Amino acid sequence: MRFIQIVFFIILISCGNTNSSENQLVTEHENTEQKASTSDAQRTEEEPIMGGPTKILLTASNVPDGRSYLIASVAGGNFRMDSTMLVGGKMSYELASGYPQGLYYASLPNNEFVQMFLGKDQEFELAFDGNDMINSMKVTGSRENQIFYTNLKFEQGYNPKFQELTKQMSGMSDKKGAEYMALEKQRKLLEQTREDHLKSIYKGNDDLLFVNFKRSGQNPKIREDVSEDQKVYFYRKEFWDNVDFNDRRLLRTPVISNKLSRYIKDLTPQDPDSIKKYAKVLIDKVLDKPDYFKFFTNWIAIQYEPAKTTLMDAEAVFVYMIQNYFTRGKAFWSDSMEVYALQQRANEMAQSLIGLKGPDVVSTDQNGNTKSIYEKTADYIIVYMYNPTCEHCLKETPLLVEWYNKNKSKGVDVFAIAIDTDEEEWKAYIKEKKMNFTNVFDPTNRSIYAKYYVNVTPEIYVLNKDRTIIGKNLKVFQIDQIIERDKNGK
Repeated sequence: MRFIQIVFFIILISCGNTNSSENQLVTEHENTEQKASTSDAQRTEEEPIMGGPTKILLTASNVPDGRSYLIASVAGGNFRMDSTMLVGGKMSYELASGYPQGLYYASLPNNEFVQMFLGKDQEFELAFDGNDMINSMKVTGSRENQIFYTNLKFEQGYNPKFQELTKQMSGMSDKKGAEYMALEKQRKLLEQTREDHLKSIYKGNDDLLFVNFKRSGQNPKIREDVSEDQKVYFYRKEFWDNVDFNDRRLLRTPVISNKLSRYIKDLTPQDPDSIKKYAKVLIDKVLDKPDYFKFFTNWIAIQYEPAKTTLMDAEAVFVYMIQNYFTRGKAFWSDSMEVYALQQRANEMAQSLIGLKGPDVVSTDQNGNTKSIYEKTADYIIVYMYNPTCEHCLKETPLLVEWYNKNKSKGVDVFAIAIDTDEEEWKAYIKEKKMNFTNVFDPTNRSIYAKYYVNVTPEIYVLNKDRTIIGKNLKVFQIDQIIERDKNGK
């Protein structure tokens, strides 16, 4: 298998070593849920908003002694900030300079975690019983964490009731019957209690990070008086309305990364054009917010980095993100050489995106004859790029040979290009696999450079009669579907 590594030069606000088991820490289940011009001088990464000094005392009953780690939530990841020992049910975290404001977790020796918001005031006490942490929690000296745990207690009682009602209603076939309507009434009353609860914790507390965090996590209400398509449209359009992008502290909570993942992966159709469209809509909101701009552009680009997604033509998204946002004037976190490397890679990918005319390749076959893609007359051409020692090629090549022998009289042909090999190995492979279609190899790579982008071998492209690329990143069994779709004009 051949990998062409795409290197991202992302400098997160890292604070220590990531612990993979800590990525599942969040138990606060949020309901996740104008364009501005800026000069290059304005695009400078800002320092985190600090609080403190810090003096946090934790008193725990029914928890064994042992080491505790203070863990920060940063831009979708979790980072160790500090450590201490829990001895005799007591431990403390102290730092004269204070910690960046955000959501934190203090790990316990019994593999549980104490959640807390560290805002401007970071001197407080938490006391709890390890057997029932949320309901037993007593907060002293922190209005923010008092409200936070009041909310956690409410949600602990609310969520099971709401989920049970929803489960009952989803199992009913008669959506207009008396029983269904009665449950719907109960659900609306329950929802109203939650709205009243949220209003009570918001009132007079706009200065608190937790309140902004909670507001940001709320989903827009689904409109009832519009079509299903319009419901989706308005829901997606209003999805970010509750988020205050002026509050950079939210990037030190999970709410922004959770919303971003849902917006891009769940609310956006998974095709390149839609992803590019809605990525732009979102990024336009934060063009003058450097930390959000950096996080959003890097996150989206990484999600659709070739070989990290099953999306067909993920390169189209990657190319769009790099060419539009990873430029010298915008990617303030990278130096000029890093930007150049990314732009170079994107330009290579840009030559062979779906919908573009497939580049011609003129090279030499195993008999020394010059062969060209464009000299072929079949309606559909399969461009197959492989390496003789590639594990997946050893599986796909026989399947392609079988497919070709079965379909060669039906207006299809194959143009196979060997890469990262030598002439002896290449010729032996052709003979061994009985590859009775056109095979070419250029040890200099000049004839194939920047023509058809290969991230992982084997790579399959499909060209139609107009020699437009209609499929890529395929397995052999998917070729027929792509050709049939093109024949039907889809």
